[in-house]
Amino acid sequence: MRTALLFGALALGLSSCTVSVRSNLGLAGGSSNLIADLRPDRGEGATYFVGDPVRFRLTTRTAGYVTLVALQPNGYASTLVRNAYVPAGTTVFPRPQDGVTYNVAAPRGLQRVRAIFTRVRPATDLVLSGTYDNGRWNTVTTTYIEPYPVADRDVQETYLYIR
Repeated sequence: MRTALLFGALALGLSSCTVSVRSNLGLAGGSSNLIADLRPDRGEGATYFVGDPVRFRLTTRTAGYVTLVALQPNGYASTLVRNAYVPAGTTVFPRPQDGVTYNVAAPRGLQRVRAIFTRVRPATDLVLSGTYDNGRWNTVTTTYIEPYPVADRDVQETYLYIR
């Protein structure tokens, strides 16, 4: 009886736990932590409805260049901004000079957004085409940043839900 009560209390306690998705596993960014924070304007893991505008807050510890890429729930990838110069501190994307807005679109589900940061302007553009699984998504990112010293690059990812 005592064991049943213990398991019941444990199950009740665990049922209120939240599991967070941290999808930076497998990234070859850097241990330098040049990106201090990346999150959607409603917070990481927030829910957006199709048509809602979304903005991304990126905080960096130093000036450099950032490319933002999105991986949609169906695996299709797109580039939101390419090789944009950012000063140290917080930059909100889209920036006024970008002349665009980001509006959430179908398909519904988990949307991942990755910031790829380098201290120097990248010599090449990151071109995404087609659909990506997690392995290919990480491989493309790693291949893109490998030419830069580890201390001069960073990659972070955030996510949101589209309903």
